[in-house]
Amino acid sequence: MKAPESVLKKQATQAKIAEAATKAAKAAKNKKSTDKKKFIERAEKYAAEYAAAEKEAAKKVMQLFRLRQIHNATFVRLNEATIRMLRLIEPYVTYGYPTRATVEKLLYKRGFGKVNKQRTPIAENSVIETVLGKMDICCAADLVHEIITVGPNFKQANNFLWPFKLSSPVGGFSSKTKLLHFLEGGEAGARGEEINKLVKKML
Repeated sequence: MKAPESVLKKQATQAKIAEAATKAAKAAKNKKSTDKKKFIERAEKYAAEYAAAEKEAAKKVMQLFRLRQIHNATFVRLNEATIRMLRLIEPYVTYGYPTRATVEKLLYKRGFGKVNKQRTPIAENSVIETVLGKMDICCAADLVHEIITVGPNFKQANNFLWPFKLSSPVGGFSSKTKLLHFLEGGEAGARGEEINKLVKKML
């Protein structure tokens, strides 16, 4: 017995709807798979761009702080801007609050000044007075005082000092921990007054 034409039409319509739904579901699945791959690729691309930008920014900050070589040390005046900069380079440096004794040891044992753009050992007070005498910084004691008190001529005094070249600490840095933050048992980042113990090992 032949089915009524209306039933056949309804069945045909339902078949078309089912086929369209199947195709749509397949297309949606394919799109989801393609989109997932595309979105992952985009995320990886953005992450690489962000990392490159952060690395470039960190490099500029390191140059601004005159940290051009491994185991270099310099003094930095703490303010809102420099604190932000330090946080940016935190994975690559360690820093803290030096005591007067540490500043003195750095100056007396590793101190070099910039005289006529030349790296000159601070073997005599005259080396300091030649450059900073006009600011009444005439001897090592004056220079230490200006640095430790962050005096009015700190910038000029700090720029006079060549970046200190320290040695690798006794026993060296562990490759497993040197990139970890100090608070996590590593070497990088802020270490407060503990910086003085590290400097002592590196003098």
